Amino acid sequence: MIKHIVSWTLKDHAEGADKAANIKIMLAKLESCRGIVPGIHVFELSTGAADLDFNADIALYSEFESREALAAYQVHPSHKAILPFIGAVRETRHCLDYEV
Repeated sequence: MIKHIVSWTLKDHAEGADKAANIKIMLAKLESCRGIVPGIHVFELSTGAADLDFNADIALYSEFESREALAAYQVHPSHKAILPFIGAVRETRHCLDYEV
């Protein structure tokens, strides 16, 4: 099993919207990727608590049956389609993939 954890902080303003609006849009876009390939066992999205220091704005925690399932997710057209928006609104991105 591969655990795939990604967190993002978003720009205060991007794509004609403020951070709060872009968080909602990005969550909806990420949600559209739930279950797009076989082998996704867990797919959780969360927003960070605004009152805590050093918190990301959005986090994705997912578990994949195999490296191949994660690779299929990453190249799937639905996933690729949301990347330009995420790239435009993100300030930072951190990712950790590990096998258990």
